[in-house]
Amino acid sequence: MKKLMLTTTALTLVAGFAFADGHSKTVRLGTEGAYPPYNFLNDDGEVDGFERELGDELCVRAELTCEWVTNEWDSIIPNLVSGNYDVIIAGMSITDERDEVIDFTQNYTQPDPSGYIALSMDVDLAGGVIAAQTGTIQASHIASTGATLVEFATPEETVAAVRNGEADAVLADKTYLKPIADEDSSLMLIEQEELLGGGIGLGLRESDGELKAKLDAAIGSMKADGSLNALIEKWEIGKTF
Repeated sequence: MKKLMLTTTALTLVAGFAFADGHSKTVRLGTEGAYPPYNFLNDDGEVDGFERELGDELCVRAELTCEWVTNEWDSIIPNLVSGNYDVIIAGMSITDERDEVIDFTQNYTQPDPSGYIALSMDVDLAGGVIAAQTGTIQASHIASTGATLVEFATPEETVAAVRNGEADAVLADKTYLKPIADEDSSLMLIEQEELLGGGIGLGLRESDGELKAKLDAAIGSMKADGSLNALIEKWEIGKTF
């Protein structure tokens, strides 16, 4: 099991969450911290990005005491189930396969197109070697095609595989790939896109229905008053609601 790392300052907001047994507890928000603009570690080593702002606001609205925890992507679901944190907020798309293991809130983003970056616009996406991060919907998609899938633990490694010739292209969220292509003239964003998953939601243990209901209500209130769309536009995540 991957070692958990608490961010250098815990986030404390309002009163603690009262569970059915009447006791309060700190709700731990688990994220990867390596997938900008959704989540990343800033220069102070703190969780930052779209999901940091979103998570902080959801905790205020749900009247929860929260703290942030970072965990590597490949063990993020097992460590939730094991109880090492209470919520996944890590750019995780809602899929039927994941929903068999954990529960999800309503989505807080629309389905974001997945895109490809490569060193050439004429790359063979159908039969070439395509990189993706392990355990992602992009990896599952590539595995279902005629292309050869190569998986890496981090998104940075998938891009490095294209740069060094290990892979012909990377498939990932277009929101993640576009800034990389904009900053590196050797990498090209391919026109072809894939629409995968049902948007991004908070992941919870199936037994935590009370916590899910509070967070669902908080997401719904942000949708209703336009504050969620404002965050989506600020961080250029994708389509608004």
